[in-house]
Amino acid sequence: MVYGEAAKRVSHWCGRPTTFFLALGIILVWILTGPVFGYSDTWQLVINTGTTIITFLMVFLIQNTQNRDTAAIQLKLDELIRATKGAHNALLDLEELDEAALDAFRTRYEALAREARVLRAQGQSDTDDPEP
Repeated sequence: MVYGEAAKRVSHWCGRPTTFFLALGIILVWILTGPVFGYSDTWQLVINTGTTIITFLMVFLIQNTQNRDTAAIQLKLDELIRATKGAHNALLDLEELDEAALDAFRTRYEALAREARVLRAQGQSDTDDPEP
């Protein structure tokens, strides 16, 4: 996956403080050249075009990074569920379910939370191993 590795490297580079200060430096140079170019339309177009292109590309780069991070987090959560005694394996890979199935799980867990809060208010234990 050449593209994935390239996106990962560019994302890492873009997130560095040095890159931020490089971008800040470019903006400062642009500002300082304003009087030289008489604050012309071309002078303004240069920064507008440059920032638009960079913003456009960064949107896709950020989405790629977020997708990769989310997938890694989901795998780690799945492993924790799988490795925890008493955890329900039916909860593995929930992110792949449709909205109706997710809503059904969410409704069940909200009910479990309400029941646990009532038990806790009564001074009872709020831990158990109910079916999802």
